[in-house]
Amino acid sequence: MKAAVWYGQKDVRVEDVEVKACEPDEVRVKVAFTGICGSDLHEFLEGPIFIPVDQPDPFAKGQAPLTMGHEFSGTIEEVGSQVKDVKVGDRVAIFPTMSNEAKIEEVDLYDGYNFIGLARDGGFAEYCTVPEHYVYKLPDEMSFEEGALVEPTAVAVQACKEGGVKFGDKVAIFGAGPIGCLVAAAAKAAGAVDIIVCDLSEERLEKAKELGATVTLNSGKVNVVEEIRAMTNGGVDVAFEVAGVEVTVKQAIDVTKARGMMVIVSIFAHEISWHPMQLINSGVKITSTIAYTRTTFAQTIQAIASGQLAVDPVITRKIELEEIVEEGFGLLTRDKSQSKILVDIQKGR
Repeated sequence: MKAAVWYGQKDVRVEDVEVKACEPDEVRVKVAFTGICGSDLHEFLEGPIFIPVDQPDPFAKGQAPLTMGHEFSGTIEEVGSQVKDVKVGDRVAIFPTMSNEAKIEEVDLYDGYNFIGLARDGGFAEYCTVPEHYVYKLPDEMSFEEGALVEPTAVAVQACKEGGVKFGDKVAIFGAGPIGCLVAAAAKAAGAVDIIVCDLSEERLEKAKELGATVTLNSGKVNVVEEIRAMTNGGVDVAFEVAGVEVTVKQAIDVTKARGMMVIVSIFAHEISWHPMQLINSGVKITSTIAYTRTTFAQTIQAIASGQLAVDPVITRKIELEEIVEEGFGLLTRDKSQSKILVDIQKGR
């Protein structure tokens, strides 16, 4: 089968690899669509970050070379002898977060986590073999494209849970990439009434409006802190940092009201400089989030299927597997108007 295999920094090759046999507790998924995540792009440009190279880690089952891709959907083609809850032909989304699974889910999320597609072979391939409990059935009304969006949308839903977004809240989101746009959609679904999104790209801000933003601000043209504090009478209830740079961390705190919450959602490629007195002087609370619990993942599937979360507008392009380097990673690097690029794994096969 064909797969996009990571060998090192800026070295991903589409090549022939063997289809892995199912272990007794595993299923083989014929992959339909796989999304390119910001973490995939980080790994391509700057890795290894998540992909284990030389550390003796229990989750380092697929050290480089490794097939990337953790946002994916498909159809079960084969099941192992011990598989009980799914069958051949089931349409599924993959829950890619790996953990020790020994604690309550809110804590287990942070207990030894890594990801399918970063610690073991993932979904940028025609087929992917995973343990049964890493697949979730898709409702009939959900498309495979929406199935591939479950994972990044669950990140946004978890972020809104961590921030405690509730009916009537005012929120600010710094960064209108795919996760920032999906946070806007999740905040709208949670009941926020004022959803302010800030970014440097007019194209991305337009995309944020499609996903639920009520106000957009170009950070390069206006003083976003002054604008947001003025329009919210002193600050938002919850702010989300989804850009991953120093200036937006500080801005997100500055636009949050006293005792409000600032949520860090980004993965940072570099260290930043920041003074804790900014929090102490403002009374703002700060938290962070990565990934999602199993409960959130299942809820996200249902919210998308019911129409409560309308996420399709985040898709800006669909490409074939053979195009992933130039029209996937390359385009995301060159063209900041791109949001979520999906790889149509089976197209042309």
